[in-house]
Amino acid sequence: MAKWQYTRGLHDLGNGCHAWLLPDGSWGYSNAGLIVDSGQAMLVDTLFDLKLTREMLDGLRGVLPARGGIDTLVNTHANGDHTFGNQLVKGSRIIASRACAEEMALRPPEEFMRTMHNWREMGEAGAFMHEMMGARFDFTGLVYTPPTETFETELRVSVGNKEVRLVNVGPAHTRGDVLAYVPGDRTVFTGDILFVGGHPAIWAGPVANWIKACNLILGWDVETVVPGHGPITDKSGVRALKHYLEYLAVETRKRYDAGMTDEEAARDISFDAFRDWIDGERIFINVNALYREFAGDASRPDVPRLFGLMARHHRERAAAAACEHCGHTHH
Repeated sequence: MAKWQYTRGLHDLGNGCHAWLLPDGSWGYSNAGLIVDSGQAMLVDTLFDLKLTREMLDGLRGVLPARGGIDTLVNTHANGDHTFGNQLVKGSRIIASRACAEEMALRPPEEFMRTMHNWREMGEAGAFMHEMMGARFDFTGLVYTPPTETFETELRVSVGNKEVRLVNVGPAHTRGDVLAYVPGDRTVFTGDILFVGGHPAIWAGPVANWIKACNLILGWDVETVVPGHGPITDKSGVRALKHYLEYLAVETRKRYDAGMTDEEAARDISFDAFRDWIDGERIFINVNALYREFAGDASRPDVPRLFGLMARHHRERAAAAACEHCGHTHH
């Protein structure tokens, strides 16, 4: 959407709704939202580390109510790039889906910090994790700060005179994904149910649930859509991700039925239609999620293996790009 610039920081969506964007939207560079009305404020998600969250809270100061506080924080899902800054709004009402809260408890920031600290022990997978996350963010000082309140399917929360509908559409990206929909402003903050211009990561699935979540948004009277990663969009961004998921499911099923391994399938599927999207290595996560789904395997993904596959893919892509560049210089 040309009307929205994809620049770092605060974007006024009008009528007391704001987005905080972190380009380029790759690993850990997530978006957040703010809803303000009649002296009250709701923050949708915190960021990956304290430095980024502090920068955001300072940047929001000018649009917060006069007394400056955040009454309510909503965590859209359990991933650290949407929850690790929670301690900086401690004392606020913190709302999440029950499944999100359970997942946060399973993987608190302290455990993540240990993993990032010991990345060298994890071989190729650890090196890739370090490159994508460990080296780019500062995880020091994080303290697990869980939700103070959870809900199952839907919760309506007032921010001043505005109604915000919190709708649990998980499991999809994670076990408990929440949409924060402001009907009066025709605006929705999607968390990681929407990635714009980047491959999503299907950590939980089933994919049909994620497609259903896209259809839910498409059925709403919405004109402004703030994704978890990438630029602000409208329904066209939702349609693009839905198309990706549908295409992925069909192509993966063919290869599953043909007896290919998940790695072979991920390498075989053509993603030419999405070649401008970043984080192409996530096809290994996504094909693996579908393989487990087709096999009726409810176990959690083998994250070290998937990061190893992504590391290899990333390295091969970089080598191919260098080779191509090298080829051009010889002409």
